[in-house]
Amino acid sequence: MKKTLIIAGVLGAFAASAQAQSSVTLYGTLDAGLVYANNEHGHSNWGEGSGSLSDTYFGLKGVEDLGGGLHALFKLESGFNINNGRYTESNTMFNRQAYVGLQHDQFGTLTLGRQYDSVVDYLGPFSEAGAGFGNNLSAHPFDNDNLDHSFSIKNSVKYQSVNYAGFKFGGLYGFSNDAGQFSNNRAWSAGASYGNGPLNAAAAYLQVNNSPNNLNAAGAVSAGQGNNANLTAELQRTFGAAVNYTYGPATVGFVWTNTHFDNLIAGAQGGTSVAIPDDANLHLNNFELNGRYMLTPALSLNAAYTYTDGKVSGAHGSGDPKWQTVSLQADYMLSKRTDVYLEGVYQHASGQLGDAGANVAMINTLSPSSTGNQVAATVGLRHRF
Repeated sequence: MKKTLIIAGVLGAFAASAQAQSSVTLYGTLDAGLVYANNEHGHSNWGEGSGSLSDTYFGLKGVEDLGGGLHALFKLESGFNINNGRYTESNTMFNRQAYVGLQHDQFGTLTLGRQYDSVVDYLGPFSEAGAGFGNNLSAHPFDNDNLDHSFSIKNSVKYQSVNYAGFKFGGLYGFSNDAGQFSNNRAWSAGASYGNGPLNAAAAYLQVNNSPNNLNAAGAVSAGQGNNANLTAELQRTFGAAVNYTYGPATVGFVWTNTHFDNLIAGAQGGTSVAIPDDANLHLNNFELNGRYMLTPALSLNAAYTYTDGKVSGAHGSGDPKWQTVSLQADYMLSKRTDVYLEGVYQHASGQLGDAGANVAMINTLSPSSTGNQVAATVGLRHRF
């Protein structure tokens, strides 16, 4: 009897040890609210929104300790519309991230699969629309710099370093997976960040190549609606830098990004096709000033102003489209995982889009306005698990 108890105890200890070395976690965010827009295609609109601030998604992630500072890891993540349950990308379950890899405590992490690029990883946390604030309505026009992670990179290999006294860096390469057309819908990016006490800074670059005459749907980036690129071009290049400073309960930040779309192929906004000049070049500079103030540990006030300066050139005319976007938000934490929010956004557009006509306002996630002005307001509930 004693031997049996000893053996059972030893087996139990081994089982507990194995469980401690390996784990799988279910996680996600649910965001739903009421949204008012004063002009969508010429009409005002009241509706129920999904992900007005943060994307609604769920995921599974896991890690296994392999010993010697080495770990195996994976992540499977799917975005969906909480109002109807549909995936944000048609016929694709894990439409945000799906990867497996190895992580070393000293040498960093190497992963393979569908993943976010370095602009999302390093600049996103500094932007009102990125991971730092989670405010989809405040994304720059067309989310042209992907700070609001409208798309992730398929067929990608990604490296991220460990934290070296506040300094981190990484890079990604997404294969076209198209035989005989290595550069047809491929992507690559690189970025770095540094944090030292209240001061933080980052820079990143992203490039996406496409063939205008032979769109490769199985390549690195999907063109179309949902969790995909809003603008598709033969060549997309995005570079940016950001800085923020925290003083007590206040944080102030500045983000600059520059995006070039050479030979535009298609455009969409809020799930609606947008008229753009065929084969045109669109160059956009985004200048964002944002801030957050914690009135109490539970109540925060967020604000952002973005000026987007554009240039259109090509055989179908030229233009100088511009957008100015202002957002104000109040957020109250009911618990560590649940909060309620109230937000208002105003956007003013001016200039021309070449032969596509006058520029119009187009607050992110909403259908474009019929004029140069658009106002949106939302009140909602967000739960993280």
